[in-house]
Amino acid sequence: MAFSGAGHPRLIICAYFLSLVLTVAHCKDIFLKWHVAIDRTITPVYADQPVITINGKFPGPLINVTTNDVVHVNVFNDIDEPLLFTWNGIQQRLNSWEDGVSGTNCAIQPKMNWTYAFITKDQIGSFSYFPSINFQKAAGGFGPLRVNNRIVISVPFPKPEAEFDLLIGDWYQRSYKEVRSLMDNDDWAYHIFPDRMLINGKGSYMHPNTKGHESFTVTQGNTYRFRISNVGTAWSFNFRIQNHQMVLVETEGSYTNQISLDSLDVHVGQSYSVLVTADQDQGDYYIVASPKMSNVTSNSSLVGVAILHYDNSTTPASGPLPTWPDPFDLQFSLNQAKSIKWNLTTGAARPNPQGTFNVTNVTLSQTFVLRGSTADINGAPYYAVNNVSYLTPDTPLKLADHLANGTGVYQLDQFPVNNSNFNPVRGVFVATGIHKGWIEIVFKNDLDFIDSWHLDGFGFFVVGFGDGEWTPELRSTYNTYDPVVRSTIQVYPGGWTAVYAYLDNPGMWNLRSQLLKNWYLGQQLYLRVYDADPNPAKESPPPQNLLLCGNFQPPPSPPSPPVIVPPPPSDTGGAPSQQIAWFHIIVISIVTTLFIYQQ
Repeated sequence: MAFSGAGHPRLIICAYFLSLVLTVAHCKDIFLKWHVAIDRTITPVYADQPVITINGKFPGPLINVTTNDVVHVNVFNDIDEPLLFTWNGIQQRLNSWEDGVSGTNCAIQPKMNWTYAFITKDQIGSFSYFPSINFQKAAGGFGPLRVNNRIVISVPFPKPEAEFDLLIGDWYQRSYKEVRSLMDNDDWAYHIFPDRMLINGKGSYMHPNTKGHESFTVTQGNTYRFRISNVGTAWSFNFRIQNHQMVLVETEGSYTNQISLDSLDVHVGQSYSVLVTADQDQGDYYIVASPKMSNVTSNSSLVGVAILHYDNSTTPASGPLPTWPDPFDLQFSLNQAKSIKWNLTTGAARPNPQGTFNVTNVTLSQTFVLRGSTADINGAPYYAVNNVSYLTPDTPLKLADHLANGTGVYQLDQFPVNNSNFNPVRGVFVATGIHKGWIEIVFKNDLDFIDSWHLDGFGFFVVGFGDGEWTPELRSTYNTYDPVVRSTIQVYPGGWTAVYAYLDNPGMWNLRSQLLKNWYLGQQLYLRVYDADPNPAKESPPPQNLLLCGNFQPPPSPPSPPVIVPPPPSDTGGAPSQQIAWFHIIVISIVTTLFIYQQ
């Protein structure tokens, strides 16, 4: 077995992280034990397909923690291929070793286990987790992750009666392994999308083949917090609740200005919190998630429908589904995105208001213009960034960086970050991010669908959106006064999105499309933020349970002690010389075993 959490040294307890990152007191250790397995009995879409469960659950269990807690997750890999989990939006302050992507971690091999240990340093909000390699997210393994305010930090709205997690996402009818194997086909890589929408792993209330739908019970007059995450692989969706208004209050760790909404667009990888008051007549009401940029009808399997159930209701949901914006009206979606702004007057992870840290007068150290597109390379379909499709090496970049300065695994700054290669290529795309510098990233979308981009390790200040090509003159249109901070941002077809990030978190960080096909087929790169100071307060050293792989294989297991076979009996009962010889063999065996154990 790989190193498990049971005998983990107390180097990664709360006090250890206190000494490394100088966080505040009152954090605690949260210990979780996960068995990750394949289940073929769940059949969320009436197909014989493998579903990835955690402790028998699909979706996986809630991780419910508080700011600055240390989360230990001992993952037992009971599936038949290597596995990693990433913690979408958790910034892994000064500790990219626990990020759980191919560039930072060796995979957990089948029948092995490994313990993640990460701190929710200076964060609050709604997030999710999911498998990060081998297209496994298409089979499940995802779940909700909440980071609650410390008691001394007030929440900028009255405490709701209860909180609900809604994990909403598209779903293939085929096995994820089959879909993965079809990614070398142009149609599957570029044109074929998932054909169902699930809400908390369950099909639509409206669909005749659904064996169970999701339902949320409320009491008339009370207010509830719905934490909504798009855990799908391809489709953005519009979310709404029949006859009920929503008040937006938070997105991916930032409290927002509170705005009232009839519906909310949620893009792949994003999370939101909305408050909903049960202020209607006793009854049942539709909860709906419908895909963007798709001509679906109300009874399509691509429309996810759950039920909001008043606890004294005897009236089933009825009437047409609540209307939604034209799914091709991107101006509606863009205007809504621009209306989502940071609440500058409230605290979040710290007592001081969010707005004490702003971007009105920052000096930019770098500008990246990153163009997402398709790429045909040697007759095979790929996705690319600036015409470079990321090639995943066998050795994690972070491991190579630590043990060999990257030698033999990647070449730093080999590919352009402000324009595109003339011809598409595959390569290990790693770019330098200047430590403690401000970076401007402009995402350009050459695809014909909505893309989502995510940067591990940081939050984006979302300063601008636009159509067509981006030019430096368009900075005059940016909102630098109260841009919302989040970890995943959408980019509309033919358009651009601009963000700022402050690179104060050393490490090797994945910058990727959140669309699973795009990510899997190369639309990603890594940002290397390096601090030469060896002080562990600047960046955590490797964990003691570090896994080795690729160019750095683990040492061979020590040989088993020799098997001692007793001497055959003699007519004289065994000569003294034979007894002395066997005594020497036994002593040598014991000494050898002790020596190997001590090594």
